Amino acid sequence: MTDTLRPVENALTEASDSPKTLKRSIGVVGGTLLTLSCVTPASTLFVVVPDLFGSLGTATALTIAIGSLLCIAVAFCYSELGTLIPSAGGEYAMVSTLAGRLAGWLVFVLSLLVVMIVPPVIAMGTADYLAPIVHLDPAMTGAGVMLLATLAGLLDLRANAWITGIFLVLEVIAAGVVAVLGFSHSHRGVDSLTSMQVADTGGHTTTVTAMLVVSGLAIALFVTQGFSTAVYLSEELEDPRRNVARTVLATLAISTVVILVPVAAITMGATDLKALTGGDISSMVTAWSNSAVGTFVSLCVALAIINAGIVMVIQNSRVLFASARDKAWPGPVNSALSRLGRFGSPWVATLAVGVPGALLCFVNLDTLYGVTGVSVTGMYLLVAIAALLSRRGHHKHTPAWRMPLWPAMPILLIAVLGYILTQQETTYLLWTGGITAAATLYWALYLRPRKETHWVVSIPEDAQT
Repeated sequence: MTDTLRPVENALTEASDSPKTLKRSIGVVGGTLLTLSCVTPASTLFVVVPDLFGSLGTATALTIAIGSLLCIAVAFCYSELGTLIPSAGGEYAMVSTLAGRLAGWLVFVLSLLVVMIVPPVIAMGTADYLAPIVHLDPAMTGAGVMLLATLAGLLDLRANAWITGIFLVLEVIAAGVVAVLGFSHSHRGVDSLTSMQVADTGGHTTTVTAMLVVSGLAIALFVTQGFSTAVYLSEELEDPRRNVARTVLATLAISTVVILVPVAAITMGATDLKALTGGDISSMVTAWSNSAVGTFVSLCVALAIINAGIVMVIQNSRVLFASARDKAWPGPVNSALSRLGRFGSPWVATLAVGVPGALLCFVNLDTLYGVTGVSVTGMYLLVAIAALLSRRGHHKHTPAWRMPLWPAMPILLIAVLGYILTQQETTYLLWTGGITAAATLYWALYLRPRKETHWVVSIPEDAQT
């Protein structure tokens, strides 16, 4: 069931039919900056969290906290598998190696859905936060952000680490301002964080049920989802056996604090339940301070969204690069997607991510959100299954970071994620299921008959020792 790993040569000047590797050029600090920027706490706080306020009200902080606890188990799985199989393919390389090629192909499809949908969803929020200065069309602005991120993604990875690091500082400052203002203008106590109340369309108070919280966990998992970027960068991290786990766990801890603390502050500082459910954080900040502070925070968020777009394009291009290197597509497509530019970045794969992302900015957001939530949950489920299989055969003795409480941790995660999936809306399950079924058909008709030459997962030679 486990595939044989094919070694990858280190030189970029090798024959055209040999697998190419990416250059190891970043350490824990650079990797953490890039990974945190992919989580992009401020843009998540200002773009994704308002939707949770609208459905969960005062239970939003509790739901995100539960999701973050689940993500600890997910992070353990990613840390072990990412050091065991450090490949730019991320989830699909890990799952293919440990659970078989079909499972790896399905997790690749789910990850591809996520990586193609999330950047334009975030990018479309830019116009709202540039509104204090200029009024722009959200779709056109989002498309522009995606194209700008694509150009930045063609640069050297070390340069991007510094660019995104500067933007990250600004967005953390914005989140900090929101937290300070919210707590200093509290209208309710700490007990409100567990009061489970939300305003309905008429402005009346209703109770948030446990089932609503469970349903909201799919989006809550998405809130800190970007910590998985570390495994996509594992081929470019120095000393991946040690640094992948450090980057994954540090990023999850920092992003949880940066997101959860302001959410608690907003919950306590909103003037009333209707304002909280409305989720207009910019208006709350302006009401707590003045228009100048509100404008500053909005501009920081706009920069954070651009920052997220750059990092997501970098991450996502690596996924396509790795899939082409592992022969997931017809020959000409594999050849194009695996080409490296003068800065060492996969430039065709970068364009293949950024340009369609710009077009997706003109698609309705609701379905995109729903499909993303289901895809992230399904992807985590398959990673947990792979983690359950990570200590059999020769993998048991391979040097790698090992999670505590194995196998209880992945077993618990599988049970919880499976239940969360059953609580999602049927429409989103059907969309994701239909895409997965089509991908399975492609596997059966094209990849499986060519199993000797296609979809053969490779890891760098220097990572196997």
